[in-house]
Amino acid sequence: MNEKEILKKIRRIDILTNRLVNTVFAGEYHSVFKGQGITFDEVREYQAGDEVRTIDWNVTARMRQAYIKKYVEERERVMMLVVDMSASTAFGSVAETKAEIAAELAALLAFSAIKNNDKVGLICFTDSVEHYVAPRKGKRHVLRVVRDILQWHERGTVGTAGKMTNIAEALVFTARVLKPHGVVFLISDFQDTGYEQQLRLIGKRHSLIAMTLQDRRETALPNVGLIELQDAETGENVIVDTRSAAARQLYAELKQRAEAERRHMFRASQVDNIDIRTDEPYVKPLLRFFRQRGARRL
Repeated sequence: MNEKEILKKIRRIDILTNRLVNTVFAGEYHSVFKGQGITFDEVREYQAGDEVRTIDWNVTARMRQAYIKKYVEERERVMMLVVDMSASTAFGSVAETKAEIAAELAALLAFSAIKNNDKVGLICFTDSVEHYVAPRKGKRHVLRVVRDILQWHERGTVGTAGKMTNIAEALVFTARVLKPHGVVFLISDFQDTGYEQQLRLIGKRHSLIAMTLQDRRETALPNVGLIELQDAETGENVIVDTRSAAARQLYAELKQRAEAERRHMFRASQVDNIDIRTDEPYVKPLLRFFRQRGARRL
């Protein structure tokens, strides 16, 4: 992907995600990720329908007419996007790869955050932390974040970044650079193990949401005869006869077992999880998450 193609993708993502943010997600984000408290803003004249308990009796007595205290929510939360750039995210059997979907998700979440006056930061990782962008506000900053995700994915594709996945190291780095009570979106296909402890530790200090990127060809094999499968991260090759119903069933069962174990780990760590598929719109699972989590706050 050359510079021109990257800019074209950024423009498309900008248009797509801004529309979704303005119509749906900014409000959903605000209702779920509340600010750290409320602070006094101003005193104004009482109007019909105002809460009587907010009347400032000292000002009311001095001015000889009712005035109320007005408070505003303290925002200034920090959202950290922790995005997997390992080789396996370059896979996609439909229109877009997992990495391209990750860029769109990051843009949607980031625009929702800045719309609510929050800051956004970025951590790109493979088997090590490849890239860090300190949290800031503003549309220009968000577009820089999207550009960096696309560019770092390209570096991984051409072999200048790591191929493997180390989620634990990415979470250790996140804990080091992010103050408590942040919002962390961990976007990955989770083709890794040994990160459960760090997942629990981050979940205790921050609002942690795991977004699992999946492609249909990773969970079910088509019946197309002999095929050679390659692990994008290890480079290991294996020949599979997809004409065998038993082989297809075994493959599906192994994938289902791994998914069940991952879901159990998320529940045990009290981490929210959103499953995102490359062959299905991501709006529905995102909305379902925001509304279910919002309901839990009531």
